[in-house]
Amino acid sequence: MAEAEEQGRKPSEEFTDESEEEDSEEEPKLKYERLSNGVTEILQKDAASCMTVHDKFLALGTHFGKVFLLDIQGNITQKFEISSVKINQISLDESGEHVGICSEDGKVQVFGLYTREGFHETFDCPVKVVALHPQFTRSNYKQFVTGGNKLLLYERNWLNRWKTVVLHEGEGTITNVQWRTNLIAWANNVGVKIYDISTKQRITNVLRDNVSLRPDMYPCSLCWKDDSTLIVGWGTSIKICIVKERNPTEMRDLPSRYVEIVSAFETEFFICGLAPLADQLVTLYFVKENAENMDEDFRARPRLDIIQSLPESCEEISSDALTVRNFQDNECRDYRLEHSEGESLFYIISPKDIVVAKERDQDDHIDWLLEKKKYEEALMAAEISFKNIKRHDIKKIGMSYINHLVKTGDYEGAARKCQKVLGKNMELWENEVYRFKTIGQLKAISQYLPRGDLRLRPAIYEMILHEFLKTDYEGFATLIREWPGELYNNMAIVQAVTDHLKKDPTNSTLLTTLAELYTYDQRYDKALEIYLRLRHKDVYQLIHKHNLFSSIEDKIVLLMDFDKEKAVDMLLDNEDKISIDRVVEELADKPEYLHVYLHKLFKRDHHKGQKYHERQIGLYAEYDRPNLLPFLRDSTHCPLEKALEICQQRNFVEETVFLLSRMGNCRRALQMIMEELANVDKAIDFAKEQDDAELWEDLISYSIDKPPFITGLLNNIGTHVDPILLIHRIKEGMEIPNLRDSLVKILQDYNLQILLREGCKKILVADSLSLLQKMHRTQMRGVRVDDENICESCHATILPSDITRNFSVVVFHCRHMFHKECLPSPGTIPGVQFCNICSAKKRGPGSGILDMKKLSLANQHIA
Repeated sequence: MAEAEEQGRKPSEEFTDESEEEDSEEEPKLKYERLSNGVTEILQKDAASCMTVHDKFLALGTHFGKVFLLDIQGNITQKFEISSVKINQISLDESGEHVGICSEDGKVQVFGLYTREGFHETFDCPVKVVALHPQFTRSNYKQFVTGGNKLLLYERNWLNRWKTVVLHEGEGTITNVQWRTNLIAWANNVGVKIYDISTKQRITNVLRDNVSLRPDMYPCSLCWKDDSTLIVGWGTSIKICIVKERNPTEMRDLPSRYVEIVSAFETEFFICGLAPLADQLVTLYFVKENAENMDEDFRARPRLDIIQSLPESCEEISSDALTVRNFQDNECRDYRLEHSEGESLFYIISPKDIVVAKERDQDDHIDWLLEKKKYEEALMAAEISFKNIKRHDIKKIGMSYINHLVKTGDYEGAARKCQKVLGKNMELWENEVYRFKTIGQLKAISQYLPRGDLRLRPAIYEMILHEFLKTDYEGFATLIREWPGELYNNMAIVQAVTDHLKKDPTNSTLLTTLAELYTYDQRYDKALEIYLRLRHKDVYQLIHKHNLFSSIEDKIVLLMDFDKEKAVDMLLDNEDKISIDRVVEELADKPEYLHVYLHKLFKRDHHKGQKYHERQIGLYAEYDRPNLLPFLRDSTHCPLEKALEICQQRNFVEETVFLLSRMGNCRRALQMIMEELANVDKAIDFAKEQDDAELWEDLISYSIDKPPFITGLLNNIGTHVDPILLIHRIKEGMEIPNLRDSLVKILQDYNLQILLREGCKKILVADSLSLLQKMHRTQMRGVRVDDENICESCHATILPSDITRNFSVVVFHCRHMFHKECLPSPGTIPGVQFCNICSAKKRGPGSGILDMKKLSLANQHIA
């Protein structure tokens, strides 16, 4: 149908109204092809007058009275010589086994396609229409209707004779008839009628709107959408009628069914045919010769539109103008539209041409997208519907898309699509790489090259790396970082980078990249050397990752130069690989670095670097005095004499005071605080810390002639020294700042001490009473005595075997139990008895004699 499409579509794009020009970018809904093969031969000698469509075949009637049965491709399967004049209509039943034919000379034939038995009759007037009962094949439905001046129903009775009934007459020529289930719809000069064959009632009359049009020139088009919906097209008017069941309460003398017109609207052109398409309508139009805005050469081209019906109007979905053969000579009555209910196939019949319209499939959709250069959408559509496409290949569409992007200069987009389109096809990948090289766009495709399981030849990757090395050092470095080292010949790239470094030996980008290449090649010592020279942040990661500690023993100073903190942390974390002695040896000439290292070592463990504590005293004094005093306090290994010497040389008073006190020379230390620091608060704190009466005496003696010192002492010594001692020694008449406040504070402190003592006493008394009560409650509790208890003296069971006789048991608060007879006599003090076991533990050896003496004395006293 290339010719029909070219002839039909291009004019439709050039000679349509403004709305069609605006919608030219919208995809058409239908595609067209000309029915050829046998049809071409037939129409060269004859002209088509009518056609009917079955799911399995086509039946074509001609102006010379012949009927041809055709397959779907248009090949002739059977030929019938019916008449010498025009065939007006052909009707088929649903099974496609029987056919009804009527012609302009009055002949009517109804026969089986496989048996010629049937009805053959010739009338004295032209028969315009014929329609078989849809179930004509079944014996009880042998019915058909014919129409000329009147509508006749033929029905074969049980005697195998045909009975005729006039269904309607008197309203002019019947121009169309359509039979669906039990409903027959026909059109005459007045309007459209519907007859219910089951109830033998005519149920409606839909009047013709435009009575000025000649019915023979602008015939009515009828089409059943389903068993109850009839579509009527006449002139420029379309009506959609629904046959409904009448409510039994409203029947009276009315038919059991009625018709409701649910949609009625006018169109711009004359209607030649109608067909349903889901919930839409396919309409064939004959364009008016005097229509406005139509070019003279194409004014009579038929149009096939898809419309959406609304209650009082319609919405155009698509519109195609068709250039059928000899369209300039055709009238509205020369066109017909037939459709196949099994498939969405629409046949446009004209005297010299038959065009088939089909719904566009996914392949057609992709064709249109490619034609409009919408490659992205075409590729997406192919991927989504890959199971349904037959004529297209996803890879070919993708390649077309890539070619288009390259032609338009979108090299980045083309390279990005390569990753998706080329997939795992190495040959296509290499071809694309060479094409990008030819157009000078290797950089665009570099980041999308496969680098996982699928890999191209190493030469491909090396070619791209060399290209970057010539023009873009940063891009080259990025590829080296991103690409696995196995993709290319590492030695070849190292040599290329080395050659470039000869021209620019200080280029940090090239040096860093060379270090990475050495790392891939496991030449870590060379990589480390470069990283250290560049002070690169990855140097520590490289050392850790590849365990290069043996390589850095002589590079510790370089590491410290780069980052002291990171270097020291790394060295301390790996003492087993680089010893403390080795580090100290390397840093001997860099005392500041040595101090940083030893200081962090001391913070981690006070004992690991103990042999260097003496050296650290001088390092702290030189580089970090704030941490000297904490070091002296925490270290137990530094020589105090050496430390004191250094501190005295540098006049470090606080550190000297600490060392003197630690060495036992507290009086000298206190003297330094008072004389050199002149800080009474520190002196008092020092005296409190030492808690030595002699130091307090020295402090008071030194302060007695210094009023500020006296004030400080009065404010602070109340809890350590009796303030009276100080007050008595103050010279009479000496002016002391804030003396009154100091004395008030002393009294307040004294009162506070008294209150604290009384409070503590009350708490002790309350606690004692509480505990005594608790002990009393505990001792007053009952004690369980059972068979498991034994006498602590005779070790027999505490309870006798015969509990009916009287027995006595003594239980002490300590939970020891005795038979009464097993206890010694309580003596002369009645009621006084002790647990032998607990008493022996408390008294110890030989205490029994003393107790006897006490008891003897007690007895004498009682006597």
